[in-house]
Amino acid sequence: MSKISESEWIWRDGEFVPWKDATLHVLAHAVQFGSAVFEGIRCYNTPKGPAIFRLREHLRRMYNSCKIYRMDVPYTPDQLVEAARELVRRNKLEACYIRPMVLRGYGAAGMVPFESPVEVFLPCWPWGAYLGDDALEKGVDACVASWHRVAPNTIPAIAKIAGNYLNGQLIKMEALADGYEEAIALGPDGLVSEGSGQNVFVVADGAIYTPPIDGTLLPGITRDSVVTIAKDLGIATHVQPLAREVLYTCDELFLSGTASEITPVRSVDRLPVGTGKPGPVTRAIQKRFLDIVNGRVPDEHGWLTHVQ
Repeated sequence: MSKISESEWIWRDGEFVPWKDATLHVLAHAVQFGSAVFEGIRCYNTPKGPAIFRLREHLRRMYNSCKIYRMDVPYTPDQLVEAARELVRRNKLEACYIRPMVLRGYGAAGMVPFESPVEVFLPCWPWGAYLGDDALEKGVDACVASWHRVAPNTIPAIAKIAGNYLNGQLIKMEALADGYEEAIALGPDGLVSEGSGQNVFVVADGAIYTPPIDGTLLPGITRDSVVTIAKDLGIATHVQPLAREVLYTCDELFLSGTASEITPVRSVDRLPVGTGKPGPVTRAIQKRFLDIVNGRVPDEHGWLTHVQ
């Protein structure tokens, strides 16, 4: 797995500070109790310069996550849009990964967070293919995790907050230890939920199927993009519960996420998916997605925020 490649500047509460100075106290509430909302957003190199993919949609989800955890963001979405654009410009990056963070800092001694101030950070750095250089082309081998996703009304799965990703860590580390690149987790009801940090799509008889937003998974921005692209391409898409065995019997399977983009899955639990190679529907969705984000086709949905 790749390490962070440091850039020069991080936006912190309205000003740009050197990378090494964007620090927290060890007793910050975010460190002690995981109270940090974040987003992951890619910025792509297009013919018109760097362009951030679905920036406003990511920020909207971030604000919603903060609302659930009673964290008042002291900046407007427009301010953060401009901060993100200036961040990429100032770091002189053509393509990068942006991670907006809203967290509770130093102050509260216990679990109740209200004595800890809300702080906002925007770091960015270069980041290539999350699952490896060959993953987008050849696909990855996945397993079904022994760890389940959270149950509804326990920890809110639609909030993208740091503490939720302890579950994802267990899922991912188990997969790597067992020789897989990724894992797919079931919900507490035994039905398909999501990957360690990606949404899941299966293809059967030319149609796409994906689990519903049922309180066990994150409603991904890239997931929404896939549904929109499928509609544009005339591919039928169904949102419905999926049994585990569908992962073994489907024609194609792919994962979606900001880091993973559109990654085919070639096997599950060492059983080949379809022919064991990325299929035509996955390829069509992947190609259209990458063409849009890289500015090779018109941005008909207004998904790109150009930095310049």
